[in-house]
Amino acid sequence: MGVEGHVAAGFEAVRDAFETNFDEHGDVGAAFCLHVDGEVVVDLWGGTADVATERPWREDTLQLVFSTTKAATATCALMLVERGEIDLDAPVVEYWPEFGGGGKENIPVRYLLSHRSGLAALERKISVQELLAWREPVAILEAQKPLWEPGTAHGYHAWTFGHLVGELIRRVSGRSVGRFFAEEVADPLGLEFWIGLPGEHDARAASLIPFELSMDPGVFATLPEILQELVRAQVDPDSMFSRSLNITSDPIDWNSAEVRAAEIPSGNGVGTARALSRMYAALIGEVDGTRLLSPSTMDAARTTQTMGRDLTLVVPTNWGLGFQLPIVGALLSGTGAFGHGGMGGSLAFADPEAGIAFAYVMNRMMIHYGPDPRTAGLIEATLSCL
Repeated sequence: MGVEGHVAAGFEAVRDAFETNFDEHGDVGAAFCLHVDGEVVVDLWGGTADVATERPWREDTLQLVFSTTKAATATCALMLVERGEIDLDAPVVEYWPEFGGGGKENIPVRYLLSHRSGLAALERKISVQELLAWREPVAILEAQKPLWEPGTAHGYHAWTFGHLVGELIRRVSGRSVGRFFAEEVADPLGLEFWIGLPGEHDARAASLIPFELSMDPGVFATLPEILQELVRAQVDPDSMFSRSLNITSDPIDWNSAEVRAAEIPSGNGVGTARALSRMYAALIGEVDGTRLLSPSTMDAARTTQTMGRDLTLVVPTNWGLGFQLPIVGALLSGTGAFGHGGMGGSLAFADPEAGIAFAYVMNRMMIHYGPDPRTAGLIEATLSCL
């Protein structure tokens, strides 16, 4: 394994942390990028992109990042809010009339972005082909009743977030979320990140290495009670956790070109750490003359909308408008930071007070019941260099 890339003087500790992820924390292939005040100070990659073929991770290797995608989707919605095309406190039915089925006519847009709509899971499972084709999950969400009274609690909308917010974007802009992101975010900034990967780029994608959901009983017994409850929820098919994360009746092959090419705006964004870091840098300041959202919009986006025990994830969470916010145990750099992580370990965020934008992507998925040492080490090293 060799690490390649660039590290500005004074940020050598970040390279050390990145190398430690391979030497001690099990990384196979990964990339990391850090912007400070809009400038790249760290841009690293290394390892193996595809174990079966021994294809190395290169500068232009792309990675599917699961829920780290949600920040890109939220950014698109917030751009429409800033333009006055969406009112956060208006009923969703004002923009999407069919959404009102099942007594949902009074749910405001704000609830969709903060996981408070009560639509964390579909009322029935769908096929993978229905998921990839978009319309069926949207139709189910239009008709079904909320799983709890909207606004009274929050629960992570693992997959439905993307269809709820994505359909809202489509109704208002006339464009799918993948097209809107490409035209309004990626193209102006020159980002190599897609919600719906074009076929000509598929050969550059790294192959995911899935985790196995198992735990030694002795390890389980050492966990705090709330984490034991989380483990139990993961293996209980009737829990909100399982219902939210497992919406298809058949397994999804996340390494297939067909899945990467679809638009699943909650979780199949594909791109580079460099692109994610640059996007976040443009959310908190100008990057080569481009800023995505105003300071006032971003202040609103990183203001807590709901915080406390999450009905889906069991543990406490803190939600802004589409972004995860700091809470005990969350891997963000400071109290003003905002971002989103993805299943298996990817993480991207910005901290306006520190002036940093941070992105880490990897192909070996892991579950940690507590901080992921890979991102924890990179955050600690970053802060030590500022």
